[in-house]
Amino acid sequence: MSIFVDEQTKVVYQGLSPRAGSQGTFYALRNRAYGTQVVAGTNPTRGGTEIEGIPIFATVAEARARTGANVSCIFVPAPGVAAAVLEAAEAGMDMVVVISEGVPAHDEARFYNRLRRDFPSTRLLGPNCPGLISPGKCNIGITAGEIAKPGGPVGIVSRSGTLTYQALYELTQKGIGQTTCVGIGGDPVPGTNYIDCLQAFQADPETKAVILIGEIGGTEEERAAEYIAKEMTKPVVAYIAGVTAPPGRKMGHAGAIVSGSQGTAQAKMDALQGAGVKVALNPTQAGDLMADVVAQL
Repeated sequence: MSIFVDEQTKVVYQGLSPRAGSQGTFYALRNRAYGTQVVAGTNPTRGGTEIEGIPIFATVAEARARTGANVSCIFVPAPGVAAAVLEAAEAGMDMVVVISEGVPAHDEARFYNRLRRDFPSTRLLGPNCPGLISPGKCNIGITAGEIAKPGGPVGIVSRSGTLTYQALYELTQKGIGQTTCVGIGGDPVPGTNYIDCLQAFQADPETKAVILIGEIGGTEEERAAEYIAKEMTKPVVAYIAGVTAPPGRKMGHAGAIVSGSQGTAQAKMDALQGAGVKVALNPTQAGDLMADVVAQL
């Protein structure tokens, strides 16, 4: 499935609970208020009930059969994520968005490879991600819809949750709309990577330019730079977080750790600049650079 979601997307939230402070319920209600079709929730002990008008089913398969849901958003605690992902895939979900953080890396690797092998038509986004939003159309996850602006022409892909929000807000403050903003998450085994998103933005006629937000750790940004150099015809602006992080230190989560000379911010910036990307030194400058790009479109 494409990374794009719209007014036709029907979402089931796994892990809804009526208890006070339930994150899944809080964001399901917020996203429904935004206009997203939140058609169901699941909770194995509360099937047949409702939470604030959202029907609750015991399983994702039942929710899909009764409501036509085609995307699942997972808020269950980390130990239950692997089972929840496989349940959603087995039910035939087109996309599974995993917000939960703290998922063991070996669980991630196991269900990532299981989906690739047995459920290739199911796209996995996350774990440990903020989700995705197509402004004015559909919001799945924890991104605040208030900071997004409909109408394009900029697509956003980011490893960092917080910087995803800042990128949205910087553009909105400048009157620049977004097509889709995707937070891919910063864990070691992301279900959807930069190249997946860049391919979708390159193919999307409404997206005219792209902001890429990266951070230290791993080599995904370097791989993205190779793809941009070979395949992208649309302008890309990038910002890499963690320039001052010392080698061997984590920055926020397990995926952002520099090992020896690999994964440094400077190496990523150099690779992106070599691919023709305009690289910013801070998030605000990324917004300024994109404003210049948009003015020339």
